[in-house]
Amino acid sequence: MKSAVETLNPTRVRLTVEVPFEELKDSLDAAYKKINQQVTVKGFRKGKIPARVIDQRFGRGAVLEEAVNDALPKFYTDAVNEADLNPLGQPEVDITELKDGETLNFTAEVDVRPTVEIPDFSGIEVEVDAVEVTDEDVEKSVEQLRERFASTSPVERAAEDGDVVTIDLQAKVDGEVLEDGVADGVSYTIGSGELLEGIDDAVKGLEAGGEATFTSELKGGSAAGKEAEVTVKVTQVAKRELPELDDDFAQLASEFDTLEELRADSRKRLANMKQYDQATQAQERVLDKLLELVEVPVPEKLLEDEINTRKHNLEHHQLGQMGLDLEKYLEIQGKTAEEFDTETREAAVKGIKTQFVLDELVKQEKLNVSQEELTEHLMRRASSSGMSPDQFAQAVVEQGQVPLLVGEVARGKALAVVVEKATVKDTNGEVVDLDDEEETEEAAEAAAESTESGDDKAEEKTEG
Repeated sequence: MKSAVETLNPTRVRLTVEVPFEELKDSLDAAYKKINQQVTVKGFRKGKIPARVIDQRFGRGAVLEEAVNDALPKFYTDAVNEADLNPLGQPEVDITELKDGETLNFTAEVDVRPTVEIPDFSGIEVEVDAVEVTDEDVEKSVEQLRERFASTSPVERAAEDGDVVTIDLQAKVDGEVLEDGVADGVSYTIGSGELLEGIDDAVKGLEAGGEATFTSELKGGSAAGKEAEVTVKVTQVAKRELPELDDDFAQLASEFDTLEELRADSRKRLANMKQYDQATQAQERVLDKLLELVEVPVPEKLLEDEINTRKHNLEHHQLGQMGLDLEKYLEIQGKTAEEFDTETREAAVKGIKTQFVLDELVKQEKLNVSQEELTEHLMRRASSSGMSPDQFAQAVVEQGQVPLLVGEVARGKALAVVVEKATVKDTNGEVVDLDDEEETEEAAEAAAESTESGDDKAEEKTEG
């Protein structure tokens, strides 16, 4: 076999392959054997039909077609390896010449991973938010904890803001009660905004037994997005009572003996959260600066696939779970279809560039992923997916996605290398020391992943 490579552009090549006919022998034998098992010829046992009879009855062309289809993947792979290419996706193959007993010639056009030159990135400087926890932040956190321990007691009066009402609901569209439009015994806190628009005004002022009707756009269910006539009946009004903010509350709601100890712990936890957010912000901004320094051509076919993947995931997974379609989502976001397409394309371009650049850094820095690092990453991904670690690990193995997880960890480590050499200052002008290696890499993984699509990463296509 002989092969040659022609570079069509920085991300696409054409392979020209010439195969001597004798190298097709194994595939020809396999083709005769396969046809033998599929056909019957009177006078011959199944599987024992001579090759000449198959040629006469079914045509030599059918045999050659079967043999070529069997052989092409191997010859293509050999040519790719010989040229040391990194193909992206499937090739477009064209058989240019097939002479029985002489030669097989074909071309294969395929996108390839572009050559990426990583410049000196040690001069990168970024600014991030300062870590500041105010007394107001602490009190808000304690108040949220207090809300969780609120109790309710029925009252015989009209419902007011903040009350918890038990209600029965019935929704009609075009005068017909919806099959999924009836709900009884629903608990709702007035003012929480957790149910339908207009329900607060409808129930305020009603006592137990009171009833009101209002119109509202349904958020989910079989008639999501449609205007409905909703009847609400209040069956109970209850007043929320917050516990006293004292040492007894601290002992009830935490492991601390005093309210001051609880406040001190809240301050510490808030500081830790803001430090993590700061680290994540640093990764994202350093990554943006790095991408500005590197020229990365993006294969058009890979980009189209990534855009379609992102749109599919949004429409059929994320929005579907919320009972929304794309049109309603854009209306809520206040975006036009053109703006959405532009943003999706920009995000896809950034995602692909990020993978190319960080993968090159992984190679340059000779970064490896240990079993411990992979396990820790798997645990984090399992937690965010809502699955148990065992369930998530099983799904990853069954779907052949272990290399994807390894790639995510490796790219996180590569970005952490860049961040370590960058200068990071907060809005107060203070140099930020991101010295928690584990937290930095975890935040870097999150920053690198945030540029990729949710379920199907561009890497699935870059693995060829």
